[in-house]
Amino acid sequence: MLAENLERLEEVIARACRRAGRTRAEIELMAVAKTYPAATIAEAAVLGLTLFGENRVQEFSGKAVELEPLRGPVAGASPIRVHLIGHLQSNKAQRAVELFDGIDTVDSLRLAERLNEAAGKRRKRLPVLAEVKLSSEETKAGLEPDSSEAGELLERLAELENLQMRGLMTIAPWGVSEAETRACFRSLREWRDRWATAYSRLSFDVLSMGMSGDFHLAIEEGATRIRVGTALFGARAASPERG
Repeated sequence: MLAENLERLEEVIARACRRAGRTRAEIELMAVAKTYPAATIAEAAVLGLTLFGENRVQEFSGKAVELEPLRGPVAGASPIRVHLIGHLQSNKAQRAVELFDGIDTVDSLRLAERLNEAAGKRRKRLPVLAEVKLSSEETKAGLEPDSSEAGELLERLAELENLQMRGLMTIAPWGVSEAETRACFRSLREWRDRWATAYSRLSFDVLSMGMSGDFHLAIEEGATRIRVGTALFGARAASPERG
């Protein structure tokens, strides 16, 4: 079933790339594995998937030991990487740095400083994305792009030597029209372009946007990374966030 789902998913990705005049190599597929067991991640790794997203520190800590053999050198395959894509409280920064290969939801300078300190203790350079809130929904986390908090974080990130700024991520609003979804993704791309000029010491190569229901639109609007869970692994238990 997983192999069949991946084949169908790749077909949709390929069509979206053709419509956008892009190549498949431009799009990184992140398999969102929240609520799925370590065995499912291992099965996906056999199929060639190497990048996975998890929502919660505590949930992934229960899988991490089982997956450890896949995260180092693997004969005939690339090691898997697991990123945190859910909201992270700053008091869990140290544990998150221990568990994850990247944090894609940095939304404050305080959190960035905590992550930088924890990464330094582990002699680790941690890839991070800044999460941007482009929706009025109260349940959405992230930086308001025109806020002083966003400017403060971006000003300081280059000085946090244990963090490797890679780009931006966002979640489109629920239950809106295709035009509104596209506008959200387009806005993130525009902020990326603006900030790449303003903060030339930082890298903004990654645009992480688009999930199972809208990743094809995200690809057409410039996503470089899409986060897909249910379209790949099948239906999961109800969750406060999409996949």
